[in-house]
Amino acid sequence: MTAVARYIDTLQDQGGLKGTDIANFTDVSSATVHRWKAGTHLPHPDTQLLLAQLHYIVSRLDEYYSPAEVRLWLYAPHPQLEGRRAIDAIVAGRATEVIAILDRLDAEAYL
Repeated sequence: MTAVARYIDTLQDQGGLKGTDIANFTDVSSATVHRWKAGTHLPHPDTQLLLAQLHYIVSRLDEYYSPAEVRLWLYAPHPQLEGRRAIDAIVAGRATEVIAILDRLDAEAYL
């Protein structure tokens, strides 16, 4: 199993994300996500980085929330992101903003 396939498994199992979710935020078809998961194709390096960042964030959220709650956390407007969704920040290359929220959560300083 490739690293990308493991990331997709984690996103689905721990993050409650569906193949269509992953396809939507990586701007590819669901069939392409299926090929990545099967290991027959690899995503573009930028997309691999996006999947790796999301994998890291989902793994951290898994310590606090169920998969359904993780998905909701990613897709709901977030007060610490000025009402933006965490998934949009991650896709836009601002994963560090989301990671800072998780750091505050770990430090029990979550507001």
